Amino acid sequence: MTDKEQRQAARKFAGVWTLRGDEKSDNQTFWLELLRKVYGVAEPASSVKFEKHVLVEDKTRYIDAYLPATHVLIEQKSHDVRLERSCRLGTPEKPTPYGQAKRYDDNLPISEKSRWIVVCNFQRFLVYDMERPGQPPEEILLESLHKDPHRLDFLVDSQASGPRDMARVSLNAGEVVAQLYDGLLKAYGKEDAETLRNLNQLCVRLVFCLYGEDAGLFGRCDSFRHYLERFSPRDYHAALRDLFAVLNTPVEERDPYMDKELAAFPYVNGGLFSGALLIPQFTEELKNLLERKASGEFDWSGISPAIFGAVFESTLNPESRRSGGMHYTPPENIHKVIDPLFLDGLRAELAEIRGQKGTKRKQRLKAFQAKLASLVFLDPACGSGNFLTETYICLREMENEVLAELFAGQPEIDLGDVIKVSVGQFRGIEVNDYAVSVARTALWIAESQMFRKTEDLLVGKGDFLPLKAYPGIVKGNALRMDWKSLLEPAPNGAGIYVIGNPPFIGARMMGAEQKADLLEVFGAKWRNLGNLDYVCGWFRKAAGYMRGTGIRTAFVATNSICQGGQVADLWKGLEQDFGVHLDFAHRTFRWDSESKGMAHVHCVVVGFSCADSTVPPFVFDGAERIECKHLNPYLLDAPDVFIESRQHPRCDVPEIGIGNKPIDGGFYLFTTEEKEEFLRREPSAERFFRPWYGSEEFINRRPRWCLWLGDCTPAELRSMPRCLERVAKVRDYRLASKSEGTRKLADRPTRFHVENMPQGNYILIPRVSSERRRYIPMGFMGLECLCSDAVHLIPGATLYHFGILTSSVHNAWTRAVCGRLKSDYRYSKDIVYNNFPWPEAGEGVRQRIAETAQGILDARARFPDSSLADLYAPLTMPVELKAAHLLNDHAVLVAYGLPANLPEPQIVAHLFRA
Repeated sequence: MTDKEQRQAARKFAGVWTLRGDEKSDNQTFWLELLRKVYGVAEPASSVKFEKHVLVEDKTRYIDAYLPATHVLIEQKSHDVRLERSCRLGTPEKPTPYGQAKRYDDNLPISEKSRWIVVCNFQRFLVYDMERPGQPPEEILLESLHKDPHRLDFLVDSQASGPRDMARVSLNAGEVVAQLYDGLLKAYGKEDAETLRNLNQLCVRLVFCLYGEDAGLFGRCDSFRHYLERFSPRDYHAALRDLFAVLNTPVEERDPYMDKELAAFPYVNGGLFSGALLIPQFTEELKNLLERKASGEFDWSGISPAIFGAVFESTLNPESRRSGGMHYTPPENIHKVIDPLFLDGLRAELAEIRGQKGTKRKQRLKAFQAKLASLVFLDPACGSGNFLTETYICLREMENEVLAELFAGQPEIDLGDVIKVSVGQFRGIEVNDYAVSVARTALWIAESQMFRKTEDLLVGKGDFLPLKAYPGIVKGNALRMDWKSLLEPAPNGAGIYVIGNPPFIGARMMGAEQKADLLEVFGAKWRNLGNLDYVCGWFRKAAGYMRGTGIRTAFVATNSICQGGQVADLWKGLEQDFGVHLDFAHRTFRWDSESKGMAHVHCVVVGFSCADSTVPPFVFDGAERIECKHLNPYLLDAPDVFIESRQHPRCDVPEIGIGNKPIDGGFYLFTTEEKEEFLRREPSAERFFRPWYGSEEFINRRPRWCLWLGDCTPAELRSMPRCLERVAKVRDYRLASKSEGTRKLADRPTRFHVENMPQGNYILIPRVSSERRRYIPMGFMGLECLCSDAVHLIPGATLYHFGILTSSVHNAWTRAVCGRLKSDYRYSKDIVYNNFPWPEAGEGVRQRIAETAQGILDARARFPDSSLADLYAPLTMPVELKAAHLLNDHAVLVAYGLPANLPEPQIVAHLFRA
């Protein structure tokens, strides 16, 4: 049967079995009908064995179904059984259905062991690949089987690679393109800019042809491969040139005497095949790669345009290829942007319309379809177009729901007339020309797939080809362009959405060109421009684009723009100059954007606009949606308070500073072993060694040692030749520096660049601490210890100060306003400590907090063999220490007049109002 017939058969089959199926009475009927009606097995009863015997612990058991030809073992449950639940197997154990099936499989002869185990309850199929032990199963829903019936091909085809989810198929397609790319690059024989342009364009055209033949756009199956097979490698150049010309020529304008097989190809249009292209000479190896692996052995119809577009771009992008791996944004992360921005509202509106009865229902459905067709989307950093493509697919899926109701049962519908949503509604800006080509192609592939789905729903006619030429995605630098030149807003700007994930480049990592871009966007007068990350440029451009309109924007960005000093540096100006406010956000999450190696970036999603909203703002904390009275740029339900850099504490508390900064080339720092070896040769130096603590040394209770010679007299120093040798090396190291200040420091080589050595006890706070800890480990240190500039020191601090700083209140404040290193906390003097609002506490309250603070130190002392890393890790934190912290938290909350069980966001909101 054809793909369309198979999809229709799968839909009909699902309709029969939805919400029904008994394990005992329906098992055989279900599987026999599935094999015969959906997968075309003429005599399914001869292909499957039911109640196959297997001996388990000397008792005969029965496998529900087993397919010998493909080695598929099936464990069937009734439709109302959860597949993850336990079930008794006549033994004390209660394995899951998969565990039950696996036990059967373990007792089969080697020749009969399963390649696949399928656990099914008539509504869900969980497919376990026995060649990938430990991997989670692929889930296939009966109600969605018609979308891609090939995912169960492994039931009847021993060569099938198993359930093909679109992400995996798309990544595999990227591997094929990478091989083609490498082979073609070798055939070109050079890598200049013009060659790479031709190579990229050739890859785009070949991929569309490969997709077109598998998706049925070119008529009969494998038409592209059959055409190529006629030619020898030396004739490939002319064969591809002629094919591209035909695909770019309307049928009525073609040579009536051309080759019939060539003439059978449709007119594609859209500009994809227009323009001259240099095509290299093919080798036999390259011919086989294209015909056999790329065409004959791979089915392109199942790719996800949103994923494959990004993978394809990575293949064509020299920078991505050099870094290794293919990059893509998982659709679930795209939906963190587009769902709350507009899709959730549209879905709710459609559900409300579909729930309505009466004559107005059809009118409202038509109006809703018109609304879908009126929306316009701009991605000003569109890359391969994955945000645009996923958005297009979602709109078309909703439109298909509308069409299914409006035209149900009507024959001979012209699909071209009833489909209103088009790729013409999607605009993008991208600096790389190859990405522009890929984005356009991805949208066309998405358009083709959705056209096919509409065909499945309606009895109609229509041809997807020729493509419509849309100028919506353009090459350009979005920070230098006027976005209105691509998409001019209507007077109120309603119905336009700006989406995407602009480039992530940190403020200290930008090159001259990126810095010039930001200067162009913000202007020289923007406050602390040098501290802004590159992504901030898109927020500023969007603010200017939205001002005075109803346009709404949502971007992905690194979480740095909603933490630390960048909050004031970016958002204060956007609010004051453009009237920007936040509509919704996702708090920090890990954005997985790479198919190999999985590069992780810690991100936020921020939805913002200048227009009023009828919906209260909200924020997602993981999966939880939290309604807010006001969502501020720290992503908290709190007023717009901007925590800016302060030189001194806002309250009457001790000053905080950093530790020592030697600039010594490491010549004064020693491990314990290195120190002992040094002292064996120069024992008189022992009194000059001091314990040395940075963040890592303090948290792990493993100090290094510092040879502190700053207080050493000249006579003492001359008596210690090995110490003198170290001083000479430090001087030479500083003299070799490019920094004039460091070279001047060579004049006093026994001193540090920054010296902070309190004369009494002090509190040490690590500058960086893991996000996994509820409390940042901090503690008291004595004057015998020296600290590096990787920690902060508070001389003169008391137990009361320690109690406040180690409390849940101060830790909540730190999490809200501090900067981050990846996702770890970066404690800072000017932002975190100096801005912290201390409570107005009387002597009694201060004494109580001092007592609970001592309780924390006492609890730590009960575990002398444990480091602070051990004591504050979530899984190993002792109950005694937890209890001590809870008592301290309660005492500090009382000092602020807050209840003991107040959630952290409300604690921070209170501090913002202080």
